[in-house]
Amino acid sequence: MLKARIANTVVGLAMLLPVPSALLAQTPLAPAAPVPSQIIAAKKVFISNTGVGLNSYVWSGGQDRLYNELYAAMKSWGRYELVTAPGDADLVLDANVVANPAVWQFKLEILDPKTRIVLWTMYEPVKITGLQKTRDANFDATIDKLVGDLKALSSQAGANAK
Repeated sequence: MLKARIANTVVGLAMLLPVPSALLAQTPLAPAAPVPSQIIAAKKVFISNTGVGLNSYVWSGGQDRLYNELYAAMKSWGRYELVTAPGDADLVLDANVVANPAVWQFKLEILDPKTRIVLWTMYEPVKITGLQKTRDANFDATIDKLVGDLKALSSQAGANAK
């Protein structure tokens, strides 16, 4: 019994040791899977305002802040025409806050408006620390990161289409 415990401990500790980079370099990675065609072809986007998870006591701006800021950032980017009805859109963007004790995150789902199937999901952690002004600045920075993630996906999608 004691020998088995010692053996398990040794194996466990060995797993914590760093793996030589030469071994990691030899591990083949799978090629990038394709980005869904709807994301590649999209011209029009509807941004939904579900407001799930937004705590207006943590950030200023009320329950609609996430929607308003995402809408403004997407409009500023100019990649997509923003439409006011999901039936007119090629994609639906749905942003929410996922809160748990360890980390709060903004979650952006990209959905097919015809099937309501989630095509892609992005998460960005948001810091909930300090004064209201700091939390609000972190909020803005996280919106910028989400839009940056979408820009990167769009450019990846464009590169994969060629």
